[in-house]
Amino acid sequence: MDDITWEAPFCGEGANCFRIGTDPTGNAYIAIAGQEENPLVDSREALRALIRAVKAGEADHLL
Repeated sequence: MDDITWEAPFCGEGANCFRIGTDPTGNAYIAIAGQEENPLVDSREALRALIRAVKAGEADHLL
């Protein structure tokens, strides 16, 4: 997993930080900051769909 390019952590209140990364083969990764060795892995298109859904308010019920 050395070829993953991680973005800076996104942190909420209480230092709940997540990181998003991508690799050259088209995979996308989401991990808890500091635990990048155990990421959730899917395609970049799946990550795009997740981000679009969150931006559209489809996860607001989780707040």
